Amino acid sequence: MQTLGLSDSMPRTEGRIKSLLWPSIQNGNDVDYLGAQGYWVCALVAVGSFVLSIMSGHPFVGVFVLLFYYLGGVGVREHSRYAAVVVLVLYLADSFFSVPGPARVMIGGVLLSNLRATWIASSWKPESNEAIAIPRFGDTWSDKFVDEFPMWLWPKVRISYYVLSVSLLAMTSLGLVILYRRHA
Repeated sequence: MQTLGLSDSMPRTEGRIKSLLWPSIQNGNDVDYLGAQGYWVCALVAVGSFVLSIMSGHPFVGVFVLLFYYLGGVGVREHSRYAAVVVLVLYLADSFFSVPGPARVMIGGVLLSNLRATWIASSWKPESNEAIAIPRFGDTWSDKFVDEFPMWLWPKVRISYYVLSVSLLAMTSLGLVILYRRHA
């Protein structure tokens, strides 16, 4: 497989921590890796926010937040700048409603880095052999979940995601205004 250039064993050009916090792109493998990394970051934020919403007694809101962050991760996997921006903006707005802490600041920093990686990946198109995107395989369940499913799902839910994100951002903004007026 390596002889045909179909293996994804091409080494990443930087370490995992650097790619998470300050990513750069040297080849098509980096573009694919950053998309998958952004997907997993958003999926973890989705599950964490859902669990916290359930624990705080807001299961209905938790479902919408789960959908928002997960579909945002699908958009990030497909290099949607809009999805990366609204995920970060809603997370930061939500931070005003919750107890600040080092974990929340760290996740916000990772989402900011995720936005930067998505921005770079969506606009990176140098003319070279290294720029060729690696094919997405569906050999394992993980490959299907990270590679094939977002590619299939994003075109179908993109418009719905825009509506959902605008609605959640409007509700969050309204909540911030109400909170501000109570304390003013």
